[in-house]
Amino acid sequence: MTAYALLLEYDGRGFVGWQTQPNGLSVQQVLEEAASKLAGGAPVAAAIAGRTDAGVHAIGQVAMITLERDLPPQRLREALNFHMKPHAVVVQEARLAPEGWHPRFDAKRRRYRYIILNRSARPALEMGHVWHMPHPLEAGAMAEGARFLLGRHDFTSFRASSCQAKSPLRTLDRLDVRRDGYHVIIEAEARSFLHHQVRNMVGTLKLVGEGAWAPARMAEALAACDRAAAGPTAPPDGLTFISVDYEPPVF
Repeated sequence: MTAYALLLEYDGRGFVGWQTQPNGLSVQQVLEEAASKLAGGAPVAAAIAGRTDAGVHAIGQVAMITLERDLPPQRLREALNFHMKPHAVVVQEARLAPEGWHPRFDAKRRRYRYIILNRSARPALEMGHVWHMPHPLEAGAMAEGARFLLGRHDFTSFRASSCQAKSPLRTLDRLDVRRDGYHVIIEAEARSFLHHQVRNMVGTLKLVGEGAWAPARMAEALAACDRAAAGPTAPPDGLTFISVDYEPPVF
């Protein structure tokens, strides 16, 4: 048996998310069905660095599959990409996985990016990849508010009610907000995130950006440890899984 590490890119539109579900097509299903064709029709299970919800994209997701066949990684990449057509899922790179390695449990840091298109005109080319906010947002105030969330905290206020994590404690290493033209870009880094944590933080920062909240209210929402104390959940469209770090690096 040979284990392979895969660097994935996918467009989350049209998928029910990463995880296989009975109500629609998932990224996991597309990858596993393609891998099964390389295994003579036998089922192949894929592990992932971080599950993504319906509509969430990835440019640096990391997965692992195990095959009985010993294929050169480049050939495996080409074969998987061929069998995953026409779905918007691509293996960018394939490597032999280190012995005993797991993409989820060995991850040291994960990065997400959220993009808000902040202009009056709706998106055309970026439809499905940004959250359109037609009213002006103050990115500086959002950046100030974001700083209150840095460090190790109980993030219950920014956790989905359906979150299955055993503990709401997480260490947020980075939460930057900047403006680039019409785009307000939020970058988040942590070893791990709670379900909907990034989208809930973005939805709350939006309240700061539009002036409904003072930046310091982010600290109050965090301290409340109550989901009702924070803002709305931002839509999945603007969220992208950017990368995951391993030591030593896998890619």
